[in-house]
Amino acid sequence: MPEYINRHMEEQITRMSEYYPVIMVCGQRQVGKSTMLHHMMKEDRKYVTLDDRNARRLAENDPGLFFETYGFPVLIDEVQRVPSIFLEIKRIVDEKILAGENFNGMIWLTGSQKFQMMKGISESLSGRVAIFEMSGISCAEAENRPSSLFHPSVDSLRERMKTSIPKNINEIFERIFRGGMPKLITTDLDRDRYFMDYVNTYLERDIHLMENVDKLNEFYDFLVYMAARTSQELNYSEISKELGISVPTAKGWTTILERSGIIYILRPYYNNITNRLVKTPKMYFMDTGLAAYLCRWPNAETLANGAMSGAYFETYVITEIVKSYYNAGKKADLYYYRDIDRKEIDLLITEGNKIYPVEIKKSKNPARPDKNFSVLEKFKMDIQKGIILCMSDELIPLNRETWLCPVSCL
Repeated sequence: MPEYINRHMEEQITRMSEYYPVIMVCGQRQVGKSTMLHHMMKEDRKYVTLDDRNARRLAENDPGLFFETYGFPVLIDEVQRVPSIFLEIKRIVDEKILAGENFNGMIWLTGSQKFQMMKGISESLSGRVAIFEMSGISCAEAENRPSSLFHPSVDSLRERMKTSIPKNINEIFERIFRGGMPKLITTDLDRDRYFMDYVNTYLERDIHLMENVDKLNEFYDFLVYMAARTSQELNYSEISKELGISVPTAKGWTTILERSGIIYILRPYYNNITNRLVKTPKMYFMDTGLAAYLCRWPNAETLANGAMSGAYFETYVITEIVKSYYNAGKKADLYYYRDIDRKEIDLLITEGNKIYPVEIKKSKNPARPDKNFSVLEKFKMDIQKGIILCMSDELIPLNRETWLCPVSCL
């Protein structure tokens, strides 16, 4: 049996189960949602998956009898298969609240199609559900390091450095090449075979079921195209021209990838002070292994020395930071900066009136990595010390305003 890796999200789910009647964990297929909740749940919690035809039929035709049959507490897997069940959950929760019963943590839900789930939740379960976004295993989880939200302050980075495990560039790219899917981290399963099955399942089970995707071959071409452009700006006109699909289709398919957890959209920082800022978002594949598979990179060494090595390195860094937010149950207030003069800052992390600039560099001693940080002065905000996430061996000042930080602390 594969080794179980403790997930940092467990702590937040346990805590929120004391305050909310419904807990929902959604995210990319096969990232370990059900495995984690099975690991956490006590013996009295029933389990049912709506992938099961009989359970699905009962939930669709008589949701009241469905809950009478399985009782509480209950874990319902693949709940997006029966969106109508949310109304019955609302009825049950409201009934328990009116009766003065403590119903917190009684219903746990998982699903891999957040785009279908969110509509049902916003309409029926507002204020009654704690929603968690789950992604693949983070580097900190894989190394059994403590759970902590990534924060770019020097004091916070010093704390992270105490438990970080140094890694060279080859080790980083081995991780990038294999990705963060639990089955690939806990077993010696052939990577290419795994991703071949993964893509087929995603296309046949998730995408084929959607009303607006009836051409799976075209969607697969789109998926490969997007993988080849991880860490780049989203240009829908260019996608349309290259793939021969309409701009609305390109936008719709991008939304599908985002809502099913395949990609993360990094929004540009925008402020009314200036109209010289670029408003185009950037896109990152949440699993670098999947992106590398789709682009047919044969091994980690070739990827590390290839033309896209910088793009994959940046994707790895951004997604590890995003995972730390997901695992802490926090909204990721992350942005990037670019203006019409092509001055760019890879990542901006905002916190009230504070703004932390972050650059991402694959080298150990990058040249002038903070050269664009001064552009932030026009925003009249409290600009904090800049961080350069790179292959540096230690957390050390570059100058009085900027620190070099090893990527191994992520």
